[in-house]
Amino acid sequence: MSGTPRSATPTSEASLSPASGPAAKPPTVIALFVSIVLISLCGFGGVLAWSRRMIVDLRQWMTAEEFNEAYALCQFLPGPNVVNFSVVFGSRIRGPVGAVVAFIGLLAPPMAIVTVLGVLYAHFGNVAALQRVLAAVAAAAAGLMIGTVGKMAEPLLRGGLNPGPFVALATFVAVGLLRWPLPWVLAVVVPASIAIAFRARR
Repeated sequence: MSGTPRSATPTSEASLSPASGPAAKPPTVIALFVSIVLISLCGFGGVLAWSRRMIVDLRQWMTAEEFNEAYALCQFLPGPNVVNFSVVFGSRIRGPVGAVVAFIGLLAPPMAIVTVLGVLYAHFGNVAALQRVLAAVAAAAAGLMIGTVGKMAEPLLRGGLNPGPFVALATFVAVGLLRWPLPWVLAVVVPASIAIAFRARR
């Protein structure tokens, strides 16, 4: 990931795509905080879909490839992936202050909302109608995740045949279908991925 932002591209949402060229001018601290708060408030079922839409598609603060690289790094760090990503992204945009602002903006609003909803659920969680609503919300969240995974996979599929999609497929089969222990899979896949990427860039 480059630490120096590149020139801005057209701001029309209709013209934006995951492959829409260089990243835009980095936001101010206030704009960063407001955007992260919006992401956290819209992130039903997880904020990955909304963070990618805001950061890549709408604001163009990262390219699709940069977002994938940053999120891949956060996958291997301890702690929740999206929380790690907020710190990495905020630090990249505005240094330590940006990391703190992004962290607070991501966690503070949902914590307040979940606290209230938790109290309500403790009293009304057994209502049949509420159970059906929650099942529908879970299905919508799964759909958002599937759509986002498809968008994140697009940079891997560009440029012809390459090992990236095969590594992703092998990881899915090993963890999702064969149910092999995740640490064992990562112990093999991570060094293999690094070696493949290093050789491809030589």
